Amino acid sequence: MISPQQVVEQALAVGTVDESIVIVTDASEASLRWANNSMTTNGVSLSRQWTVVSIVRDGEITRVGTVTSSSVDPQQIAAVVAASENAARTATPADDAEPLIPAGDADATWDEPAALTGITVFTQLAADLSTAFDGDDRLFGFAHHQLHTSWLGTSTGVRRRTAQPTGSVEINGKRGDASAWVGSGTVDFTDISIPNLLSQLRTRLDWSKNTVSLPAGRYETILPPSAVADLMIYLMWTMEGRGAEKGHTALSANGGTRIGETLGTTALTLTSDPDAEGLRSAPFVITAASSESVSLFDNGMDIDRVDWIKDGVVNALAYPRHAAREFGRPVAVPGDNLILTGGDDTSLDDMIARTERGLLLTTLWYIREVDPTTLLLTGLTRDGVYLIEDGQIVGAVNNFRFNESPLDLLRRVTEVGRTEITLPREWKDWFTRTATPPMRIPDFHMSSVSQAQ
Repeated sequence: MISPQQVVEQALAVGTVDESIVIVTDASEASLRWANNSMTTNGVSLSRQWTVVSIVRDGEITRVGTVTSSSVDPQQIAAVVAASENAARTATPADDAEPLIPAGDADATWDEPAALTGITVFTQLAADLSTAFDGDDRLFGFAHHQLHTSWLGTSTGVRRRTAQPTGSVEINGKRGDASAWVGSGTVDFTDISIPNLLSQLRTRLDWSKNTVSLPAGRYETILPPSAVADLMIYLMWTMEGRGAEKGHTALSANGGTRIGETLGTTALTLTSDPDAEGLRSAPFVITAASSESVSLFDNGMDIDRVDWIKDGVVNALAYPRHAAREFGRPVAVPGDNLILTGGDDTSLDDMIARTERGLLLTTLWYIREVDPTTLLLTGLTRDGVYLIEDGQIVGAVNNFRFNESPLDLLRRVTEVGRTEITLPREWKDWFTRTATPPMRIPDFHMSSVSQAQ
């Protein structure tokens, strides 16, 4: 198998169209799975995926063809490039065409090999779990570590490399009919405390000794960081400038956008920042396809910090270079992390202790959009909804279906606690790097009772 740098250079060398982009990603992954208090599977894998983007320009018309391959045979490079070029020649015109990013200095790490992980990353985790398997609670779960190294080269001379570590652990505990979940994101598992996670799990299972049935309705509800992360991720995904300008999204208003609108009375800031400590992500655009938020013509462009919401005010929407020029807005593209700040130093336990009567969620799942014009979402609670009375958890409550808009939640939130790195439950496989606080919503809408477990 030739090096990823050689794939880039050979693919660019045989190109015959006006411009080309080549992206190579080598993935090193390790995983560990357990069920019913026993390790079941583990493994490591190495794989490569590479993409050729061919660009044909004819006056003001630009056409793009993209072909992706997982072949490691260097003899296939010319065929993949030819297929990409043929696709470009017959493609419909691209509506986001811009000049490619010009060459700068090659990244200092360009010549380095792929970063690698291995099963030893789980050594301490496995030892701590094996001790816990002797307990009465049934434990299920999955730990996953990935190192994705990507090289980006263009015919304009861009040469960039980024290595992205992504790790997570999820543990589900069962005791009789009760089920509880805990999880954590990580870079390298050195900051994961399995004893702490298991202590949280046991506490939640203890809360489930008593059960309470409640009807649908609006309840004062505490959302833990994981649930807040899932809702804020969906909000950021919809903060697209073009859609808002065209009146198609919840960020549209009065023939324009909601930039400048104040959301409630809490001065929260929602940020993506490639340099965020503990949540670092790719510092430049690297994409094989265009969307409303990112353009393939921007490959290689630096990604800056963006405050999507700043001190409670809608501050920015996603505008790739073409959309920014079309609408006269600053260029802004999403990073691969999300941080919500602006609360105080209150912990989740402190918020529970200050609650006269309300609900504590654990996680949300099966989140789907109901109405894009208001960003109304629906979904289910999962693995623990608990009733709080006079500052104490008094029992587990049945699950619910909820109907809520993240925008409306930011308008109505009455208390925000301490921001902490967390693992989103619903979107973990697509978006892992988040830091969010617990939030108190005075009237969270549980629209119906759910039979989900």
